[in-house]
Amino acid sequence: MTTTIDLTRETVLQPRGVERQVQGVPTSDGAGVKLTRVLTHQLQRRLDPFLMLDAFGTDNPDDYIGGFPDHPHRGFETVTYMIAGRMRHRDSAGNEGLLSNGGVQWMTAGRGIVHSELPEQESGAMEGFQLWLNLPAKDKMTAPGYRDIQSTDIPEFTTDAGVQVRVIAGASHGVAGAVQREHTEPLYLDLHLPAGAAFEQALPEGHNAFVYVYRGALRIGGQEVAAQRMAVLEPGAPLDGHAHFDGVRLQAEGDTRALLIAGRPLNEPIAQYGPFVMNTNAEIFQAVEDFRAGRFGN
Repeated sequence: MTTTIDLTRETVLQPRGVERQVQGVPTSDGAGVKLTRVLTHQLQRRLDPFLMLDAFGTDNPDDYIGGFPDHPHRGFETVTYMIAGRMRHRDSAGNEGLLSNGGVQWMTAGRGIVHSELPEQESGAMEGFQLWLNLPAKDKMTAPGYRDIQSTDIPEFTTDAGVQVRVIAGASHGVAGAVQREHTEPLYLDLHLPAGAAFEQALPEGHNAFVYVYRGALRIGGQEVAAQRMAVLEPGAPLDGHAHFDGVRLQAEGDTRALLIAGRPLNEPIAQYGPFVMNTNAEIFQAVEDFRAGRFGN
C-alpha cells in the first residue's frame, strides 16, 4: 500500500509553532512494565480529545515480561501501535489478536471491557506506544469493539523529499488512513524523515495537535525538538488576534522518526478514575460498581 505523491498537494502557508515542550515521566504499569508517560493528566484539557500517551521501548525482558494482565476500561478508546515486539490481546468480549511489528490494535472500551496484553516473547526489543482517545458523551456506553490492523494494512506513501508516512488514522496528502472517527476526527501519522527533509501537514484550525519525536530531532518553527520530547503545537486559532494557522511544517535535523497526532476537541467535562473516563463523578461511581458486579464485556 505504498505510493509516491507530490508534496505540493498539501502546502502549509501559516505553520503552527511550538507552544511548549514536554519531557515524559518514567513510570510502570501492568505487572511492572517500564514506560514513559508523555501525555499526562495535566494535559488532558489542553490536548482534548487525547487523554494519555505512553511510550515504551526496551530490549531488557525484565522491563516488559510481566505485560498487562486483566484490567478494565470504560468510556474511551485505546490505540496501541507496536514498533517492535509481539503482544497478545484477549478481552471479555471474546476477542483475541496478536499485535506485532508495525501493527495497530484499536479498541473501543465503550460501556466496559476487561482485557489483557501479554508479551509473546522472552527476549529481544519491545517498543511502541499506547494512546487514549476520548469518546463523546453520547458514545461512552456504546458496545465494546476491537480491531487488529496488521502492518501491511496501514496505508503508506513517500513524498518527493523521501519522507515515509504511515497513515494510521485520518488522512494525509489525499491518502486515507486505516481508521476514521466522525466526532474526534483523529489524525495519527508515523513519520520517517531522512536527514534534512521537510514535511508539511494541513491541520484544521480548531484541532489540537502535538508531535512526539522518538528518534533523531526535528525543527518546528525555529525550535529544536529532541528525541523523547513532545512538542505541543500552538492552537490553530490564537486568542490574541494573530493570523490563524493552517498546519505544521517539520524539518529533520538528522534521520528522524516522529508521531504527528491531532484531533477535534470534544469540549466536554472529563471525569477520570484510573481506567474509567466519563463525564461526571456519578458515572465514575457507576463504572466502579458495574465492574465489581461483573457487568463489563457483555
